Amino acid sequence: MDPAPIPTAPDPFTARSTLSTPFGETVTYYRLEALEEQGLADLDTLPFTVRILLENALRHAGGEFVDPEIVKTLARWKPRPTGEGPAMELPFLPGRVVLQDFTGVPAVVDLAAMRDAVARLGGDVTRINPLVPADLVIDHSVQVDRFGTTTAFTQNVDLEYERNRERYELLRWAQQSFQNFRVVPPGTGIVHQVNLEYLAPVVMTKLVGAETVALPDTLVGTDSHTTMINALGVLGWGVGGIEAEAVLLGQPLYLLTPVGRSPPGGGAAGRGDSDRPCAGGHRDASQARRRRPVRRVLRCGSEQPVPGRSRYDRQYGPGIRCDGLTLSDRRRDARLPALDWSLRGTHCPGRNIQ
Repeated sequence: MDPAPIPTAPDPFTARSTLSTPFGETVTYYRLEALEEQGLADLDTLPFTVRILLENALRHAGGEFVDPEIVKTLARWKPRPTGEGPAMELPFLPGRVVLQDFTGVPAVVDLAAMRDAVARLGGDVTRINPLVPADLVIDHSVQVDRFGTTTAFTQNVDLEYERNRERYELLRWAQQSFQNFRVVPPGTGIVHQVNLEYLAPVVMTKLVGAETVALPDTLVGTDSHTTMINALGVLGWGVGGIEAEAVLLGQPLYLLTPVGRSPPGGGAAGRGDSDRPCAGGHRDASQARRRRPVRRVLRCGSEQPVPGRSRYDRQYGPGIRCDGLTLSDRRRDARLPALDWSLRGTHCPGRNIQ
């Protein structure tokens, strides 16, 4: 189902502008330069992360959650030494949400329960939808029952459908019933890989009133590796299921403004001030230490790479086909055909969920 248009937001800083694409389309965007022209910001001194947060605040300024004063304060951002002044609380509205199945299924159940309650009251159940685009990637329920053969991948996915049929029927119903909601079937890949290779648009567009608004891709995800998306210049980080569901329902994620340094004991684990994005800071000692090399475990049990063969071929064996696509095809095809559940069962019997 196509999402309903969002009402046009106020524009207290007169930052809304338009541009024409080579395809003859006109898109609206919010110019950070407008703040610079008004003497509110020096964009050359702002780190990339702060600019993304600033654009987000500018686009929502004057609305329900973002006061224009927040935009002015963030536009004057400077690195803040330890203990110098309080951090400002910033309402951040991500552009999308990525869910894995363990935390995504409860969110779907909550939405279904809301529809059930509305139905009992005689209301229009189609009004209950995620307000922010969400993708649910089924990957955390994967188990390895077969290995070491060229048919192991197909057998494992078949068993996955057999064990989780009821859950998958619920998720397919949700994809067909809810607006702003897509499901990536099992056997497609792990959630942060799928997010990197297929889901991230880098520049998003959404319908606001009668306008198509372009905005930087931003997200929260319920997987600890969500921050891998930063490799594409996309601002995103992992949150818990409650925070993700709140964002789904149109609520902001409240953050403390970046401090301009890495928190003590920070690093990959995200300990310490994990709710403070570090902008323009240095790496601390724990981050600078060399990490032990990751050992490759190949399907044959050897630790030596096989020349001339892809990682997927080494892990699953060459020539495996599922849904008419080789695994390497899945990586190249940005259209992600596996999103179409109707493909299931065409080449792999027993996996066509009705």
